[in-house]
Amino acid sequence: MMIEWSAFAWSGVSLLVVAVLFWMISLVRNDVSIVDSLWSLMFLLVVLVYTAITDNSGPREMLVLVLVAIWALRLCVYISLRNHGEPEDHRYRDIRANNQPGFRYKSLYIVFLFQAVLAWIISLPLAAAIGGQTDIGLLDYAGCTLFVIGIFFEAVGDLQLSRFRKNPENAGKVLDTGLWRYTRHPNYFGNFTLWWGFYLLALSAGAWWSVVSPLLMSFLLLKVSGVALLEKDISGRRPKYQQYIRRTNAFFPGLPRKDSGA
Repeated sequence: MMIEWSAFAWSGVSLLVVAVLFWMISLVRNDVSIVDSLWSLMFLLVVLVYTAITDNSGPREMLVLVLVAIWALRLCVYISLRNHGEPEDHRYRDIRANNQPGFRYKSLYIVFLFQAVLAWIISLPLAAAIGGQTDIGLLDYAGCTLFVIGIFFEAVGDLQLSRFRKNPENAGKVLDTGLWRYTRHPNYFGNFTLWWGFYLLALSAGAWWSVVSPLLMSFLLLKVSGVALLEKDISGRRPKYQQYIRRTNAFFPGLPRKDSGA
């Protein structure tokens, strides 16, 4: 059995405990945006708890732990620094307004517990890869390659966006240079790519069924909390974004097109 389900269950319990603790912090701060900093750490917590408890660790245990730690810690630090000193993210302000009265307490399950359960489900290939007993093979190397490509797009895309936002001369402008010249969402594309890389590690371990994880992550990035939500928001605030849409791929990188719009 590739997954020791009792250990995986304990990782889920750990997620719920951490989610409640961060919810309590959000009550003090009156800001649920802290869940964004917690999101990637949830996956690292699953891996740490699973590896600490399971007796079924395989040859990929350290590889998965290192890759997840690199991704999770970088993303957590980036989001924490980005949000430091800022008011609650407008997405959560909208959720707060739509769930009154009593959002302070409703946010426990609407925001924190929901994301904990979601992270637990999406982390399935990580646990499967750790528990797989097959030798490291070509699929593992391919998975690591996708991870490197993904972390590059995500980290560099975030860095370029951060620098762009810090320049007051760019107020109201659209970032269309660097990686953003080839895709309107290089950071989301990077996240998409590295999660398919994680899946290849699980597939190499024999856990083909864990494909539910990258499929769910892809759906969230493309249709729910990623591209679709952000594009709707930006298009309403920045008229020049429509020109950017006409010449730049939404998700998968490609050469810019000639703007044929009016």
